[in-house]
Amino acid sequence: MKAVVATSADADDPVRCVDVTDLPLPAPGPGQTLVTVAAASLNHHDLWTLRGAGGVAAFPHVLGCDVAGTTPDGTPVVVHALVAEAARGGGDELLDPRRGTLSDRLGGAFAEQVVVPTANLVPKPGQLTFAEAACMPTAWLTAFRMLFDRADVRPGDTVLVQGAGGGVSTAAIQLGAAAGLRMWVTSRSEAKREKAAAIGADRTFASGERLPERVDAVIDTVGEATWGHSVRSVRPGGTVVVAGWTTGAGPAADLSRLSLNNITVRGSAMGRRRDLESVLALCVHHGIRPHIDGIHSFADAPKAFARLESGEVFGKVVLQPDTPTPGPSKAFDR
Repeated sequence: MKAVVATSADADDPVRCVDVTDLPLPAPGPGQTLVTVAAASLNHHDLWTLRGAGGVAAFPHVLGCDVAGTTPDGTPVVVHALVAEAARGGGDELLDPRRGTLSDRLGGAFAEQVVVPTANLVPKPGQLTFAEAACMPTAWLTAFRMLFDRADVRPGDTVLVQGAGGGVSTAAIQLGAAAGLRMWVTSRSEAKREKAAAIGADRTFASGERLPERVDAVIDTVGEATWGHSVRSVRPGGTVVVAGWTTGAGPAADLSRLSLNNITVRGSAMGRRRDLESVLALCVHHGIRPHIDGIHSFADAPKAFARLESGEVFGKVVLQPDTPTPGPSKAFDR
């Protein structure tokens, strides 16, 4: 079968390490299911792996955390991308100290077929295409939990999203708008600010711009470049939720402002299987569809990764197998 792999790691030129190769078909073990891949989406986690920050033990390494496809009986599914056991986390899979993504633990999603834990299978709603469903397990799940679990906001509150173009940011804009939140967004790019407004942002601002009023919560996946602005922009008693650091993970904390203004800082990573079910249901109920920057074949994977690394992406980048692997006979929607 064809698979998109990291051949090595290179901090300066990660895209050169992307290759498409032939691998043996995987065989499921106990408690596992073989999924025929219909679509899979890229995440910055894949770029970190290519840069050598993913802790990969050996190369070549199949990339990809997010996948939608079909089981051997033809059932359309989305795969919860977090491989974990709730028992090891005191009843919560997010607290499992040995948790990891599908790519880290079992082999990535960028292959014609992939073995996954059967417990991670979630029915794919018929209203979503496979490409749309493949956007959900990491970015949309992360945005959902940041907003509705960690941010402590309610309809009518104002939420600032730092950075308009990424998968988590675009998901937060769309989900927050659907839930009755006032969504404000920053970006260096005027074009991205216009796109953010088109998918639900109430107001947009240049990166670092002083806001007309302080917000109830901030969604920050950017890190060092936006941290100071995030802390200055949230109201006393408000919350800053952090789930990424694409520009660096070591900003000055500004402890005096955090303390004197009683600001809460909450980390957030991925979400539970039930959260994935919830975000899928919310999208179906409200007619929300993820903004897809582009759909690429496996053969064009290096181009897709170059697009993600460029920082010009708005929404999600999706890969689809060049020639679907023969598998289930039951019809399914592409």
